[in-house]
Amino acid sequence: MSSTTHICKSCATEFTGSFCNQCGEKVLTKKDKSFQSILNSVLLTVTFTDSKFIRTLWQVLRNPGTVARDFSAGKRVKNISPMSLFFVLNLFYFFFPVIQLFNASLTTQLLSPLSPFYKTLIAAKAVSMGVDIKAFAMLYNLKTATLAKLMVMVFVVLSSLPLNVLYWKKNKYFMDHVGFAVELAAFNLFVNAIVLTLIVRMAGLGTYLDEITLTVIFITTNLYFVLRASFVFYHERGWQLIVKSLVLILFLKVALEAYRSILFFVTLFML
Repeated sequence: MSSTTHICKSCATEFTGSFCNQCGEKVLTKKDKSFQSILNSVLLTVTFTDSKFIRTLWQVLRNPGTVARDFSAGKRVKNISPMSLFFVLNLFYFFFPVIQLFNASLTTQLLSPLSPFYKTLIAAKAVSMGVDIKAFAMLYNLKTATLAKLMVMVFVVLSSLPLNVLYWKKNKYFMDHVGFAVELAAFNLFVNAIVLTLIVRMAGLGTYLDEITLTVIFITTNLYFVLRASFVFYHERGWQLIVKSLVLILFLKVALEAYRSILFFVTLFML
């Protein structure tokens, strides 16, 4: 056990060793920021979810960026990790019929700029399967709906890449940026998939929810998150906060299109 004196990140108590004797906070090391360490915490959370889940989710909604910031700084006693929160919410997303935020039907895919190329591949695949386009669309939509739920993490990684460029001067680890993107994805799963589904069904607004409406809701809610979270996590201020937040929203749209392209090719391969 180390004899080095530490100041606890959570309660400011001075202590020696690896754990705070006041609140139990662990001294953060480089190993704790590895993917394996984060995965272990996810497995523990899924197995032993308690009141920390509710408290962490409330923090994400009320003070976006706080959970990722505290986790990155080593404050890990009060809340679960962003990755753990994401996987718990993704279980709801996977098993329950909520709005398919990260899904893209064949009709949606054909609105892509790559539509001419997609149509050629679709025609060839339909011929090889011996079905017409209508039957192919039905088979495609069933398969892609399941794959989309399994591949949400691909979107998370893609959306974290611009953060490495926009905030490269902030001296953050790659996994810190991923933590920010994971918190953003968890926010979207809860607000734009689970909560929005409940509102739409309870108020009977299903007929009004088209692609344009979803896009407006997505941009508005994500702008709220990005503005507040960038202020907290990256300590960005003033006009740079506004400009970088708007740029990040644009990059999120690009990441979503890239994710949908990957989803398209994976779905074709799996049919």
